[in-house]
Amino acid sequence: MTDLEEHVNAPGRDELVKQVRAKIDELGITYVYFQFVSVTGRIVGKGIPADHWETVANKGFQLVYGSTANLYVDRHGDYIGYGPEASELIGIPDPETFVQLPWDKRIARVYCTCFRNREESVNPGGHLTSDCRGNLRLHQKEFEKDHGMHMRLGTEPEMMWLKKGEDGKPDGGFSKPNCYHIDQFESLRPAFMKVIEYSAAMGLDMIQGDHEDAPGQLELNWMYDDCLRNADRLTTYRQICAQVAREMNLIACFMTKPFMGVSASGCHHNMSLWTGGEDHVVNTAHMDSRPGLDGVYSYRKGGENHFMPDPSIDARKPGPIGLQSIGGVIKHLGALTSIGSSTVNSYRRLWDTGFWAPVFADWGYQNRTCALRISAPGRFEYRSVDSMVNPYLMSSALLKAFDDGIKNDLDPGEAEERNIYEAIDAGKDVKKLPMSLGEALSELAADDVVKSAMPDEMYRVFEHYKRDEWEKFNHTVTDWDMETYWDCLP
Repeated sequence: MTDLEEHVNAPGRDELVKQVRAKIDELGITYVYFQFVSVTGRIVGKGIPADHWETVANKGFQLVYGSTANLYVDRHGDYIGYGPEASELIGIPDPETFVQLPWDKRIARVYCTCFRNREESVNPGGHLTSDCRGNLRLHQKEFEKDHGMHMRLGTEPEMMWLKKGEDGKPDGGFSKPNCYHIDQFESLRPAFMKVIEYSAAMGLDMIQGDHEDAPGQLELNWMYDDCLRNADRLTTYRQICAQVAREMNLIACFMTKPFMGVSASGCHHNMSLWTGGEDHVVNTAHMDSRPGLDGVYSYRKGGENHFMPDPSIDARKPGPIGLQSIGGVIKHLGALTSIGSSTVNSYRRLWDTGFWAPVFADWGYQNRTCALRISAPGRFEYRSVDSMVNPYLMSSALLKAFDDGIKNDLDPGEAEERNIYEAIDAGKDVKKLPMSLGEALSELAADDVVKSAMPDEMYRVFEHYKRDEWEKFNHTVTDWDMETYWDCLP
């Protein structure tokens, strides 16, 4: 069978397709968003009446390959990744991700996996390698097969709620830049309580939140989980914030650094490697009817965490697998930065110093001046990643770095206890992260391990998209140019 046929005929999928039909009928759903994720993390896809659920579930829908690159053109006017002569992909829904939209209960959404067209001359019905979500599923399975472990991941998605001016453009942050102030948190209560309401309905087990230290900046967190489901939830969270912003005439801004002189928006990734554990459905007793399939509300819990320290040796230091994984990430930080800091604006976060954004390839315990830190026993936090990240690409790349670290027993060295700037002043030689998108893309081009997280067409699309973004920036005359140079001579 082709990859597409194997996916459609996977054991248990027929039953899930039937469960979706029962949920459609129970909830009175009339329309479904069939969605997948582009190279930059945008949600793309099609809307189809729910009457056609079974047909689409088994045969899929078609959309141009270029949708995986947002159907954008480069600075020369050429389509990025795929031209108009390319075939159309086949999108196959993953029924376990089906859930009703809480803001319009006539509509549901389901994530999809993308495949090459059945009529392609080369690899018909094969996995579409520019499908970042489909790639993560494959990389996850490959890692578990090789190592008997899976990655669990929790993300910290900072973002800013901005006021909307009369022209529809941003007009400053909604609240004051006072970190952890409950008063400023309270000022955004109508927004974040609506976000929490919608998030719970769509399977995010919300655990905590706070006001951060930029105008209108909030961070709301949910329970960590299997890395694919966490990526789906981060994408869903962004979709929810955008909807709440529409309802309240605000802007939900995931741009990394809209303001200088205050913190940017990061998206720290807290990671661990596990064996075993079981899926548990979170408590949904507060809902009149659970508006999605069990898979939406499931979290993997229990099992053995291989990042836990051995207290007989050191109560803080991770075990061998944890250290090897840290070693893998440290080795590949340059290339990883191109994914974790994926826009021109991302590097404003690194250059505007003094706001805890990491710029050095080192690790420590509760040391926020390093790119990685042990945030709690049994997990470590990758800090060199921001709010614009594509979580599917990031998770795949981290799995590849872990794999390299474990297979090659990479040693990260001893944890840095000092402020990294003080350590450097004292003579420590520490490699700096790339400080521009162009430099990061060059690091990626030279790193076959991280590039393997973007196989075949995925890397081609990513490189084309991001290299064009960097070139467009470099050939653009900005306000800064005018202010600095317009009267410099004679």
